[in-house]
Amino acid sequence: MLSRLTRLSRPAALGLCAVPVLALFGVAAAAPLPFVLARPGMTADVLGEQKGRPVISITGAPVRETNGQLRMTTILATSPSATVRLSELVDNWFRTDRAVLPKESVYPSGKSDAEIEERNLEQMARSQSDAALAALDFLDEDPKKVKVDLELADVGGPSAGLLFSLGIVDKLDGNGSGKDLTGGRTIAGTGTISAAGEVGPVGGVGLKTQAAKRDGATVFLVPKAECSDAAAHLPAGLRLIPVTTLSGAVDALRALDAGRAVPAC
Repeated sequence: MLSRLTRLSRPAALGLCAVPVLALFGVAAAAPLPFVLARPGMTADVLGEQKGRPVISITGAPVRETNGQLRMTTILATSPSATVRLSELVDNWFRTDRAVLPKESVYPSGKSDAEIEERNLEQMARSQSDAALAALDFLDEDPKKVKVDLELADVGGPSAGLLFSLGIVDKLDGNGSGKDLTGGRTIAGTGTISAAGEVGPVGGVGLKTQAAKRDGATVFLVPKAECSDAAAHLPAGLRLIPVTTLSGAVDALRALDAGRAVPAC
């Protein structure tokens, strides 16, 4: 084969070499690829209602009226079994309001759509429990006396934990001086929360900031480890505040309302 190829003219040789390359691109364009396509999803005010039901319900302690909003944020991603073609990948790769993510970075391998949905709901339930414990511990409230019910339909995963905890703090104590923790603003954010009040990274923050801005937020609380990702395509007019703990997030919001310096990415 090599000896015959050397006797071809240069254009003919290049054309012959291009045949398997073009065939390879043709196969790639038709084959499913191991990626997930994502875009900004819905946001929800944890201080308000969703589908006619309060997101946070508290019994066993006085609950205050709140102004402002605390909006948890989400992304929408193609399902684990969805087929992503090369043309879709290329189209989404260059858009700032879309993301192309390796499938294994979003979904555990070897799991069906139903199994992953069940896992996400379990993570949400655990996140809600940890969020309540973290908030009550921060406020020195007895979890045996104060009962917190968190309900957010059609959302899975642990990334709303921080906002749940802040919502509980605002409803029970505000900023600690009789005013709203939000200062009347629309605050958005993301981050997992442990029962000890530690904030963890979640992924997709670049898309979540866009969802936050779209829905009226002016401030976005981001896990400190994801500052650079959040800042990369930050919408104009949205201020980032990095946090590592629930107490740090509360301190930052108090400082923001008082006009004092707050952390920045």
